[in-house]
Amino acid sequence: MPFREAVAFALASLRASKLRAFLTVLGITIGVAAVIAIVAITGGLDSYISNQVLELGSNSFSVQKFPAVITSHQQYMEMRKRKDITMADYRAVRAGCDDCRLVGAQLGTSRTVKFRDIEQDDVRITGMTANIPRIGTVRDIVAGRPLVEDDVERAQPVAVIGADLVDAFFKQMEPIGKTLMISGQPVKVIGVGERKGSIFGFSQDNFVWMPITAFRKMFSGNRSITISVEAASMASLETAQDECRIIMRNRRHLGFSKPDDFSVETGESVMDLWKMATRNIYVVTIVVTAISLLVGGVVVMNIMLVSVAERIREIGVRKALGARRVDILRQFLVEAVMLSFLGGALGVIGAAIFSWVLATILGHIMSSSISAPVRFWAVLAALGMSTCVGLAAGIYPASRAAALEPVEALRNE
Repeated sequence: MPFREAVAFALASLRASKLRAFLTVLGITIGVAAVIAIVAITGGLDSYISNQVLELGSNSFSVQKFPAVITSHQQYMEMRKRKDITMADYRAVRAGCDDCRLVGAQLGTSRTVKFRDIEQDDVRITGMTANIPRIGTVRDIVAGRPLVEDDVERAQPVAVIGADLVDAFFKQMEPIGKTLMISGQPVKVIGVGERKGSIFGFSQDNFVWMPITAFRKMFSGNRSITISVEAASMASLETAQDECRIIMRNRRHLGFSKPDDFSVETGESVMDLWKMATRNIYVVTIVVTAISLLVGGVVVMNIMLVSVAERIREIGVRKALGARRVDILRQFLVEAVMLSFLGGALGVIGAAIFSWVLATILGHIMSSSISAPVRFWAVLAALGMSTCVGLAAGIYPASRAAALEPVEALRNE
């Protein structure tokens, strides 16, 4: 039997039982769609995270009490035992780091900010040295002026505010010179930062920047600061980190065998954590997909066995008319492979639609543009897997059909 004829027989069989064929391929469709969609969404999020990390500055890093990401309550309790990072630490790093171009200090909290009778909740209040906005991502001042060293030295109660506060408080009014109330204390607006939008649905424009000295007077109590550093160049980034680490370890009298009791965080460490998480997603996806495809293969085998049982007489007639064992084998193998390939093709279409919809929803939630491109290699891999599943699932039913004796088959009612 020519291969073309085997394909024609398979198509005729599938057309004769459309609903059964659809239900048969559904498991394979779901498995294939899951593989392609997860690869597409993860790839899109990888690109998004990479772009956001690059915006933080490729040659900047921070020295802080807590790591950027804490993965357990036990780790959090251990980190709480660390010493606070102080302004004296900041001054030591600023004086001793030769490969650091800029060294700044900052600390923050969240408070409700009030202007007249209007309140804005969960505003990020950051006390900082004047050079912090120039470390990493540079945020321009679109109105008024930035914080300067004199503001820090004199602990002036002045602030640069974000676009969200301008929208909430001032509308068409001029914000420069107006007085906001933070924790019951007046702060004068001297500047407005440029609008940056949102990351993962969190606004980057709901902030107040004020001199770190004024911040410490306003919010009493000891607080650990974050030392922000920009290396002199990308090539000297590791050297600058090592210098800061040595300075901090010397100040804390840490022996050679003792670990750091502070964290040095870079954009690369965030990316490493993200990649580790996505690798775990890939592993889970592979396991779930393998189970789904296995179930789909069992269903295909079951349906093919039913098909063989229903068509015993047809097989007998074809053998009596001269069909060879290999012809019957080929006919049922082709039918099984076509079922699985059809499931794979539907899975590709479903994955493309699902990825687009999910990317649109995520982009809306994060107020950003996120793409989820369907990877060509993922399509090929998914179709290849589904075809192999069909081939493996069809071998036993096809060989059983091919082994039937013509006389016994013709006797079947």
